[in-house]
Amino acid sequence: MAYDVIVVGSGPGGYVAAIRASQLGLKTAIVERESLGGICLNWGCIPTKALLKSAQVIEYISHAQDYGVSVEGSKHDFEAIVKRSRGVADKMSKGIQFLMKKNKIDVINGFGKLNAKKELEVTGVDGKTTAYQAKHIILATGARSRELPSLPIDGKKIIGYREAMTLPQQPKSIIVVGSGAIGVEFAYFYNSIGTQVTIVEFMPRIVPVEDEDISKELEKSFKKKGITIMTNASVEKADTSGTGVKATVKTATGDVVLEADILLSAAGVATNIENIGLEALNITTEKGKVMVDPYYKTNVEGIYAIGDIVPGQALAHVAMKEAVICVESIAHKEGKYAHQPEALDYGNVPGCTYCSPEVASVGMTEKQAKEAGYELKVGKFPFSASGKASAAGATEGFIKVIFDAKYGEWLGTHMIGANVTEIIAQTVTARKLETTWHEQLDTIFPHPTMSEGVKDAIEVALGEAIHL
Repeated sequence: MAYDVIVVGSGPGGYVAAIRASQLGLKTAIVERESLGGICLNWGCIPTKALLKSAQVIEYISHAQDYGVSVEGSKHDFEAIVKRSRGVADKMSKGIQFLMKKNKIDVINGFGKLNAKKELEVTGVDGKTTAYQAKHIILATGARSRELPSLPIDGKKIIGYREAMTLPQQPKSIIVVGSGAIGVEFAYFYNSIGTQVTIVEFMPRIVPVEDEDISKELEKSFKKKGITIMTNASVEKADTSGTGVKATVKTATGDVVLEADILLSAAGVATNIENIGLEALNITTEKGKVMVDPYYKTNVEGIYAIGDIVPGQALAHVAMKEAVICVESIAHKEGKYAHQPEALDYGNVPGCTYCSPEVASVGMTEKQAKEAGYELKVGKFPFSASGKASAAGATEGFIKVIFDAKYGEWLGTHMIGANVTEIIAQTVTARKLETTWHEQLDTIFPHPTMSEGVKDAIEVALGEAIHL
């Protein structure tokens, strides 16, 4: 069978690519070996947020008296929490099925692999292989949990993120190895439901990609919640021969043995580029990533790659934008789209972590901006000075803004606090429009809101603070 476009993988990059291709009049098919929606909808972004909402509700109830509300006899049901999360994921996956039908996209179930003829061979669950032809093939095969040599995942005592959200029963204790988004989100979730949590991080601070002030604030918050944090530490080996896990952790002062029911390996992800036929076509890869041009074309004509398997941030919203740019570029070449799309600015991609307090950021950290040679104006506004935050009982955290002192360019924003993942988009838009601090201060922010903390932080940067 022949198509204009075949997309391999139906995660956020894949399904968006397929829909946009169909919208632009290209005959499209999508290949998926598991469930439509990929990791994000089924095992990542969406179900984890459902788990985290349950944790948040538990926190609300435990602090209900702070709001003048008395709650007695409350208890959580771990099995029901997991069941709700799976239900949310299933609903979203069914939504993708609907979108495929709505956009007249053929769904091909099976494992896709390129061959030397630039065809896609799909092996179904029955073991039969069918060859499909397409003028353009987009690889969007995503990523999986990265397995550390010292921590082979067995799915029972040493687990990855998939098992972490579907454990049959709540562990009494858990060791979380890695403090990126996956690690701290699960650390928060399990701590909130009463599990004893220890985070082991190889780098000097948790959430190491964030601004240093954010790392310090989150560590302070987590320790206050009772989470044990070990930085500059690495798990050298894990013994699973007993009832739980005994992890030998190397620290600056010597080895320490930690014991827990479960160990979660959250040390990043590995790309799914094995056995998909890259070698047959001599497609260029580097350090586990497929190399592409600004419009996601590989070194082989007609073959493209997007999402976690290409250089750039491994984030769902990045994959979605890459998908649109890739397909619109293809459609432009085919005479079905008016202009070549604008390439993605990877320096203006927001990052969000949904633990509590939430973390959100975009642009340069203060350290990065200094190293780039900028003279800076930096402002930090604590939510403890926000009227809305005080009314909501969410005074933890702050908003930090970084500007170039010479021209007023907005270099970065870093936030930690309640709902900051909903606020960061304003900075992304403003930076896209190349706004300055003057234009921001000429903008009216609604009061009382958490978002007006951005304006307050800018005023602090300029030495014009009114509410601090």
